[in-house]
Amino acid sequence: MAERSTAAVDVADNSGDDPLTAKADSAATDGVAEAQQTADRKAGITEKKKAERQSGEQPSLTTPELHSGHKLARRYRLEECVTRLDGFSSWRAVDEKLRRAVGVHLLPADHPRARSVLAAARSSALLGDPRFVQVLDAVEENDLVYVVHEWLPDATELTALLAAGPLEPHEAYQLVSQVSQAMAAAHREGLAHLRLTPGAVLRSSTGQYRIRGLAVNAALRGITAERPQRTDTEAIGALLYAALTQRWPYDNDAHGLSGLPKGVGLLPPDQVRAGVHRGLSEIAMRALANDGATASRQEPPCTTPDELAKAVAAMPRVKAPEPEFPAPPEYQRTTYQQGTYGRPQPHPATTQPVAAPPPPLQSRTGTALKWAVSALLIAALGLGSWQIADRLLEPEATTKTPVPTTTSDQKPKALTPLTIESARDFDPLGNGVENGDVKANAYDGDPSTFWNTVNYATPDFGKLKKGVGLVLDLGKEREVGQVELSFRGDTSVELRTAPAGSTTEPSMPGEYTTQASGSGSDVTLKPAKPVMTRYVLVWLTELPAGPSGYRGKLNEIKVLG
Repeated sequence: MAERSTAAVDVADNSGDDPLTAKADSAATDGVAEAQQTADRKAGITEKKKAERQSGEQPSLTTPELHSGHKLARRYRLEECVTRLDGFSSWRAVDEKLRRAVGVHLLPADHPRARSVLAAARSSALLGDPRFVQVLDAVEENDLVYVVHEWLPDATELTALLAAGPLEPHEAYQLVSQVSQAMAAAHREGLAHLRLTPGAVLRSSTGQYRIRGLAVNAALRGITAERPQRTDTEAIGALLYAALTQRWPYDNDAHGLSGLPKGVGLLPPDQVRAGVHRGLSEIAMRALANDGATASRQEPPCTTPDELAKAVAAMPRVKAPEPEFPAPPEYQRTTYQQGTYGRPQPHPATTQPVAAPPPPLQSRTGTALKWAVSALLIAALGLGSWQIADRLLEPEATTKTPVPTTTSDQKPKALTPLTIESARDFDPLGNGVENGDVKANAYDGDPSTFWNTVNYATPDFGKLKKGVGLVLDLGKEREVGQVELSFRGDTSVELRTAPAGSTTEPSMPGEYTTQASGSGSDVTLKPAKPVMTRYVLVWLTELPAGPSGYRGKLNEIKVLG
């Protein structure tokens, strides 16, 4: 490198008689030299790591030196580093495009596990199961590999829940039921977790358990397993054991929990802590596959998440505890005296007898009023009878009042299809993106194509959100009189419109006005009267059952005005 710099100086000194030319040539040559030095330095690092791998040594791992405020793809702004380990770092970040919090895993592109992390993230993203924290992006860019995933600010780690004490039996039942069913679905798609710890399980504010780091957490740490289903099943059993006892089911302390005493083996949860639900204790032991414990109960061990989910479903359902209502305050009798309105008086030392009021007497005025009302009723009946008889004896009128007829100007206006300029998927209550790749299929005029949501565990979106849908842009403000929808399967849907005069699309469902609702496979939604609007929201509120969950499929939309 020293020789190259000397040559550059020589070129500058002999560049001609013009000193300005010599100076410009020198600066250009120095820039080339500096760029070459940088390239050589990177090449040297790469050659060093390549030599380490060829010699069988583990190459040195360096976590990328990034700082808060750094932006990835001009979109993801790093906020806080939450993990820095083994050559990778994890961050809380902000997606400035969609204005929401996200999580980001970062590692160098030449990291020995970079390729496997990218592959795991992309496989996890294809699953699209709302019971897992969704992978939003997986990119290799500028010598970095980064994975972007959902960030759930209102969710609580199982680690924090267990720090407060064991879970109630109903809550522990929900934990093992939801987690085992979710992992069974993942394994059916060929995906394993392999690092299913209390830190990887989150409980949302609605009571839904969600799993983060599917396949990715293990890939970041280079974890593999010969029997991945068995590994994940034992991990679920350990989670249930910890939820029942607030102890880790092995003889080492982990995840903020104390382990079992050394040398005693794996004790059933109902022997570690009094009052543990016996059925759940047995499920935990079957997942952990302790032969002695399972043999004593005559139940086979569970070796896959699917077997565990079926075992949980077969046991008697654990009911939620009855809500406890505070006892009403004891009624206190108070006395009031003349001149002390609104102020209770203390009981006097001596109680004075109070005279009972006399029984009510029949009022003469009341009797007279009854007779007057009766006389008026008789007179009214007589007058009505006379009017009816007079009407019957009246001769038929020679002229008739003409019946008004509907003129041509009063005929309802014929509706015609309005052009949909564009559409986008609308999921502000979830991760912001539902399924934008095929949204045009919903209004392409071909009933055989469709736009669909992702799969959910229940018809009400797994209780994760109130709905999803499509926002239609009519290009300009138009009069909307009717919207016709064709679904695959009975679907509940609402027609919502942006306020008149809106030039930008509202960002939340509550900013639209609900005009009509309905359900079925062919639904016509008609406002009470035509509405002037530019943006129309088709808002799905309940989904039909599909082969692998609940999913909405919208074949065709027609907006008429």
